Parts: sequence; structure tokens; C-alpha cells
Amino acid sequence: MMFKLSLRNLLRNPRRSLTLIITIALGTGALFLYHGFNFGIMNQYRKNTIHARYGHGQLNLKDYRKQIYEKPWEHWIGNFDEIKTYLKDVPEIKYIFPRIEFYALLTNGKINVSGRGQGIDAIVESQFFDTLNVIAGKNLSDEVDGIILGKGLADSLNLKVGDRVTVMGNTIYGSLNAIDLNVTGIFHTGAKDFDDVVFRLPLAQTKLLLDTNKVEAIALGLVNDDPTTWDKVALKLTEKFPALESTSFNILDKIYYQHAVDFLEAQFNAIRFIILVIVVLSILNTISTTILERKQEIGNLRANGESVTDIMSLLVCEGLVIGLIGSLIGLILSYLLNFTVLKNGILMPPSPGLTRQFHVFIELQFSYGIITILLGILSTLIGTIASGLKVTKTEVGELLRSI
Repeated sequence: MMFKLSLRNLLRNPRRSLTLIITIALGTGALFLYHGFNFGIMNQYRKNTIHARYGHGQLNLKDYRKQIYEKPWEHWIGNFDEIKTYLKDVPEIKYIFPRIEFYALLTNGKINVSGRGQGIDAIVESQFFDTLNVIAGKNLSDEVDGIILGKGLADSLNLKVGDRVTVMGNTIYGSLNAIDLNVTGIFHTGAKDFDDVVFRLPLAQTKLLLDTNKVEAIALGLVNDDPTTWDKVALKLTEKFPALESTSFNILDKIYYQHAVDFLEAQFNAIRFIILVIVVLSILNTISTTILERKQEIGNLRANGESVTDIMSLLVCEGLVIGLIGSLIGLILSYLLNFTVLKNGILMPPSPGLTRQFHVFIELQFSYGIITILLGILSTLIGTIASGLKVTKTEVGELLRSI
């Protein structure tokens, strides 16, 4: 009965009810969209870091990353085949990427530039690293003598796709060696210190250049991006291979990824709090104004013998209904905007430390939608109760004289 009466009251004054619904819908919708934007930009950072450079993490011999060795190749992984056989049977692991990093001199015959090479299993890596952002040519795949260069490195050497380049380096025995390769692609990750020095070539060519059968590290691509999945894999590997050390991507890229995410998260939390305060105050103000406009109506109810409890129950029921309707409409509008106006994402300028723009897609989370609805209802109820108690406790005569 109370619910039916509250609906009739809301429909009796559509202007007032519409004002409340619009205020609640805009407030909750804005908060929901902002959370989706925040979630989207964090996921963009995460995806770019995982699928452009590091995978979900990598394996090295224990303490290899913490120390500097005169002969680092003596601390590389020599039993890769044994480890690979085991990794293939781990259900959480989908891709295995053996790698070797080394420094070498690149020359086009006229210009010599120092760079940091990455020997990779190109065929497998091309299936996973899809955000490397190759701006010319193609990513390295089955080319036996191919090489891809960072944009800055290619510009320094004045190289284009199809050009020949010579990579000169020392073998692990100290002798000088060189290989000639064809430029198959040029990439631009946006991280200047990476794009200016890094080049990638097939692992077989790297082993030939360095005269080694070992691998420096094993990067991994998991079946999903859930952070807990890496923890499970790391625990299994530690138990099976105590000599190995597992390092997740956020530690490998602590400077550009983890620090940037921590900074943005703190900034977003501050902005989210400001938006939340504005939304709540707007809803409270609108609700209070609406109830104050109904002084005479409430006075009539009091004069007819209705108790304060009955009137408050009616107002709270109205607040519950209007809060739920407004919040639901806010969420629906957010989804409509996301699938229409914002379907192509928002082009963001380069963030600190990067030189490349990114399209950020708003990723609306259903779980946060529930929180947003509850927030809209709670704000409406607080405003209703606070204003309702103030009005219902006023003398009946004063309420009846209100205009």
C-alpha cells in the first residue's frame, strides 16, 4: 500500500519527480563513467606493457637481475629444453618466449650506432606481442635473416624497410663476430629510451652471433591477465626449479608501468572523491528543496491525523523509488553513451615518459554499477530523512501557512 501511494505521489507532480530523476541519473552516470574511464586507462597501460615488451613475466636464474656479472652468459639458462617441456604442461601458460639480450654495434656502412639487441623466437612472439605498434613494414615472424628496429634507432641509422644492416658484437669467447640482416619493420612503443636503442632479431641469429646455446631469460604469456594467475605459476616454478627466479611484468617495468599506475591511481582517487562529493551534495540539495516545497502537503497530512512515523515512511519509500529509478537510468545512459558516442574510445595525449598517443576505451564494470546504484539510493534516502524530519517536526499551523 505504501509503495503504491508513493508511486502515485511521484506521478502526481511529474516536473518535480523528473527533476529528481535527472539529478540522480546525471550524478550516478558521471561517477560510473569516470570509474570506467579510470579502469580503461589502467588496463591500457597494463595491456601495452604486457603485449609490447615483457609478457606476463619472465624467468631467470636466481639473483641474476640483482647482480652485475663480468661474464653474464655464465649465469644464463642452460637447460631450456627441460624447462620448456615442463612449461608446456602447465595449464596457466599459453606462450613460452626464450630470449637473449645483448649490446652490439649496428652499421649501415656509413653510420655506426650502439644498440641493445633482443634475440627472440619471432614466430611465437608475433602471436602474442600485438601492441608493439609496428609503424612500417611488419613484425618479425618467420624471416630467417630479419630484424626490426625501434623508431629512434632506425632514424639514427637512416634505415628503411628493406635495407640491409650489419650487427657486430663479441661472442661469449671474446672474439668479434658480425651478421648481415634485412630490416623487416620499424616499431614505436612510445617509450623513448626503448625505441632509441632496441632492435629485435631471430634467436637463432643471436645464438650464431654470440656463439652460445643458452638463453638469458624465458618470458611467459599466460591464458589470462588475472594477476593471481602469475602468482600460481610462480609458485609452481619455484617448487619445480629452485634455481629459477620468477619476476612479474610490473616489477620488470617498475619505472614506466608501476610508478605511472601508482601516480595515476592516487590522482584518480582524489578526482573520484571530488566527483563523489559533488554528486552527493547535488542529490541532497535537490531532495531537500523538493521536500521543502511540500510543506503544505505534509501539513495537511498532519492535520488529518497522520503520525510523523507514517509521513516519514511515505517519504522514505518515495526516496527509495526515486533513487532506484534515477540510478538505473544513469547506468543505462552510461552504457548507451559508451556504445555510441564513445565506442571508439578517447584519444589521450602521451603520458609522462611516453611519446605515443593512446586510445582509451571506457570499460564499465557491472560490480561498480551496483555500488553506484546503492550510492544513488543512499544519498537520496539521507536527503529525504534529513529534510523530512526537519519538516515533519514543524508546527502544523506553520506548515499549513506555507506557500
